Amino acid sequence: MPRAIWKGAISFGLVHIPVSLVSATSSQGVDFDWLDKRSMDPVGYKRINKTTGKEVTKEHIVKGVAFEKGRYVVLSEDEIRSAHPKSTQTIEIIAFVASDQIPLQNIDTPYFLAPDKRGGKVYALLRETLKKTGKVALANVVLHTKQHLAALMPLESALVLVMLRWPAEVRSLDELELGADVTKPTLAKGELDMAKRLVEDMSADWQPDEYRDSFQDKIMALVAKKAKAGKIKDVESSEDSEERKSADVIDLTELLKRSLAGKPAAKKTAAKKSNKKAS
Repeated sequence: MPRAIWKGAISFGLVHIPVSLVSATSSQGVDFDWLDKRSMDPVGYKRINKTTGKEVTKEHIVKGVAFEKGRYVVLSEDEIRSAHPKSTQTIEIIAFVASDQIPLQNIDTPYFLAPDKRGGKVYALLRETLKKTGKVALANVVLHTKQHLAALMPLESALVLVMLRWPAEVRSLDELELGADVTKPTLAKGELDMAKRLVEDMSADWQPDEYRDSFQDKIMALVAKKAKAGKIKDVESSEDSEERKSADVIDLTELLKRSLAGKPAAKKTAAKKSNKKAS
């Protein structure tokens, strides 16, 4: 299994499901690093003043947020650090929604979730419950000091955590300014029939191995050819590793009973709103 990038727990009522987060994708693009051709040393990015063109040393750099055009509010590192959400090592489920209610444009990055320690049974329970109800779990999770909205979804025998874009990040379809010829088209039956036949003629089963990045294949073949010919240079590099905490699992049956004994927060909120409207 790929290395876990995060370990924590799914918070489901009073139940905690210990899990490991594993990337569901891998970058297959060609990564071109900058090298100094005289020494084969790695070349980094300089901090350049965009007005003077001169390099700026780290101690003279501050962080600012544009308040108005040409005007910035400068924030200290302590002020920025205080705004970061607290890392709880928890995927906190906040609601369950129908799977078809999440717009495609809100979906971002998928991650696999694997049960950790003794969490297999309750992991399977949540997965099967989501399958049978046709729901996905909306959750909050903090990764590397950044807060994310996410959707917990069943996928065959596993659970997938899909990072969602915040609603404010997603543009409205109204910005496309689609005309009536698109939104209310007049299509002849013959045109639709021919289009359907074309789709049927080109229909095929999903075969992921048949689709490849031809640019990457050509570049990597060229790299292998030049390496075999001895045209290869040594460049030193180092990688840092980070240890993360994991959570413990508690008795499942007892916690489910206690969770059901209380009212979910979402229902409480809905009840309050309905009471206000009635008054």
